[in-house]
Amino acid sequence: MTAGVDRHELRQIIAGLSEGVILVEPDQTIAYANEAALAMHGAESLDEIGPTVDAYRERFALRYRNNRAPENYPIERVVAGERFHDVVVEVTRTDKPDVGFVHSLRSLVATDREGKPSCLALILKDVSDQFEAEERFERTFNANPAPAVITRLADLRHVKVNAGFLEMTGYTRDAVIGRSVYEVDVLANARNRDLAVSRLNQGGTIPQMEARLELPDGGGRFVIVAGQPMEMGDEPCMLFTFADLELRRKAETALRQSEERFAKAFRLTPVPTLLARAEAFQVTSINEAFGRVFGFGEDKVVGRSPAEFGLWVSDEQRRRFEDVLTRTGYVLGLEVCLRHESGADLDCLVSAERVVIGDDEFVLMVLQDITERKHTERELFDAIETVMADTSWFSRGLIEKLANLRRPGRETPGAAVPDLTLRERQILNLICSGLDDDAIARKLGLSRNTVRNHGAALYRKLGVHRRTEVILWGREHGFPLQASGS
Repeated sequence: MTAGVDRHELRQIIAGLSEGVILVEPDQTIAYANEAALAMHGAESLDEIGPTVDAYRERFALRYRNNRAPENYPIERVVAGERFHDVVVEVTRTDKPDVGFVHSLRSLVATDREGKPSCLALILKDVSDQFEAEERFERTFNANPAPAVITRLADLRHVKVNAGFLEMTGYTRDAVIGRSVYEVDVLANARNRDLAVSRLNQGGTIPQMEARLELPDGGGRFVIVAGQPMEMGDEPCMLFTFADLELRRKAETALRQSEERFAKAFRLTPVPTLLARAEAFQVTSINEAFGRVFGFGEDKVVGRSPAEFGLWVSDEQRRRFEDVLTRTGYVLGLEVCLRHESGADLDCLVSAERVVIGDDEFVLMVLQDITERKHTERELFDAIETVMADTSWFSRGLIEKLANLRRPGRETPGAAVPDLTLRERQILNLICSGLDDDAIARKLGLSRNTVRNHGAALYRKLGVHRRTEVILWGREHGFPLQASGS
């Protein structure tokens, strides 16, 4: 069989292979490339590959994965008779920079009976998808804030480390990569180190366990470490992940200190305060002021809701309080009536807010006893209403001052007014001007009974029962108007 026939049959054999094959002559002529090799170069014919090795160098730029350009292209090494395998290069067409591939290459050098090269071939495998997946993994691995190290199981050396591990430990990347699992010991002082080492040697999952990593500055760091077997490329590896216990311990310490400060403030505050679970309002603790003001001791309060131990006087007020707290998460200065252990009623202002302590929701309630203040206010208001019974004795300015003292902080002038008739507005205006019924009748040319009838309708619409209340309501809503009697 002639050499020409042999070469023809060889081409027939390799034409349908999934691996790319490029045949090269000793004189650096590229003799043949199968369809797979053409596709791996984005080419449709051998002419696009190039007739010679030099032409190939001009048409394709090759770089190793470390971004270094090779001195001799793999195809040149084949012509030189060099045997190699698993050489990975990135290949880019110089005329189409956006067309690129990643090839895994090996050489095939066959000799004749005299030992001279008779067949030189470059075998190509397209590993672009594999390396794209690895690049995505690399980006994800590096971007993951959770500290992690990947260790090759064949020799137990670290092959990858992310920024999270470097930041946590203070190591540099070069101080980790290539070091053995015992040089940069990720299982140092592990609580169940023997199990971890056994699983590592078997390539099995390493369960979570506490460890104390040795740091380059001589210190240590408490972590939770776990290992998960994985493959990177075709190599079995172990992915070690870490949870930084230092941060958790600091958070726990800060939380404990915060809770201690809260407990101290809760206990010492002079205002009656209680803490209850948010779901059923079961009281978990009360402060000293609560017992002093309301008389209830912890034995009668803790574990029961305020309704159960009889704190609320009015169920309607309790429902209103709980409804507002449920809808808004807080209550501010709600005026209610609460019961002392002795049965006496106390006027109180209650404020409350939902708070989270640990992982549980609570309600913090602050109760202010205003019984004496309310008693004083009632006495003052009764006195004011007595002296205001006949408003014709007082000037408009004095009436306004008394009204403000009676009901401070209410609606401003110009607020909405009930649907009053013109006559009712006239009478309201004159009442607020200090006129009695006889004076109003004379001013409007009406009988005294007619004025009283309009007045009764006015009282009903305003929801009041006394003349002084009409005057107070009017003052709060901008009466009397400038044009008196209008």
